[in-house]
Amino acid sequence: MRGMDDQHSLDHVARIQADWRRERPDVDVSPQGVIGRLHRLAGRLTGELCRVYDRYGLTEGEFDVLCALRRAGEPYERAPSELAAHTMVTTGAMTKRIDRLEQAGLVTRRRSDGDQRGRIVALTAAGRDLIDQAFGDHMRNERRLLDLLTEEEARTLESLLTTWLARVDTRE
Repeated sequence: MRGMDDQHSLDHVARIQADWRRERPDVDVSPQGVIGRLHRLAGRLTGELCRVYDRYGLTEGEFDVLCALRRAGEPYERAPSELAAHTMVTTGAMTKRIDRLEQAGLVTRRRSDGDQRGRIVALTAAGRDLIDQAFGDHMRNERRLLDLLTEEEARTLESLLTTWLARVDTRE
């Protein structure tokens, strides 16, 4: 019965690791301790972040597009290819997002002055007002989530994640 008590005191990832250690003692499952927890945390964080996007009638991708336009500075416009680069999505997926945002009156599309085949996407006044309000709420939400750690823990985690991400990015 001791094993069952130990099993209940473990978190979800540790229980999975314990099961795998029992079933496959020949496989090193220690990476799950980090990767599994990061994966679970990412899912939980995404859910928490999406609550704010939902409040504004936006998907995560649409929020990203509006943010990329707002960060561009006046006149708050970018070419669709630039938006794709700033949001790390394909141009096909970007077109769908822009279509939806345009239908909602949050962005406009026009031909590029320099290249008549090119297009420019711009925030409307309503789009700017919406993203300014949504972004403020988004940052307050992120602060709420990060405040679950101490300042030192948050700084350490940021440093570790920055290093790890840079190393993963250089391998691609």
